[in-house]
Amino acid sequence: MATNAETALEIFASYEGEEEGVSEWMEVDQDRINIFADATDDHQFIHVDPEKSAQLSPYKVTIAHGFLTLSLIVPLGASIPPRKPEALQGVVMGVNYGLDRVRFPSPVKVNSKIRARQVLLSAELKDPNTIQLKRQVTIEVEGEEKPACVAESLIRMIYS
Repeated sequence: MATNAETALEIFASYEGEEEGVSEWMEVDQDRINIFADATDDHQFIHVDPEKSAQLSPYKVTIAHGFLTLSLIVPLGASIPPRKPEALQGVVMGVNYGLDRVRFPSPVKVNSKIRARQVLLSAELKDPNTIQLKRQVTIEVEGEEKPACVAESLIRMIYS
């Protein structure tokens, strides 16, 4: 009899290479940027000083840290409904395993809205109760042509 993970692997494999969905929009305001700056001790003026940014930054406003944008993959991804909910039967937890390729083509200016677009690149059985999902996540900025972030996210899904 197949384990929950083995059954889920077949489901995920059925749509490898396809878009899983698009998240809801999320506003990135100055409070969120400041909290991240405090958490990471990165207080560079382009993130936390609106007046200096207006004078010296090419963007003329503060911008989110690239790693803040990257960290928002988790809550943005959580707002994407599962494409095939039956693939999650028996999931005990998901663990961020890491990232492969990460790029920040464009900044997230303060008060911009962002969303995530997710494509399942691959699903791999790591052991009888664990699947590794590799997703391309593109963080789009409302009204901008270039994305703010493109990353290959690795998630380990652990099943009972």
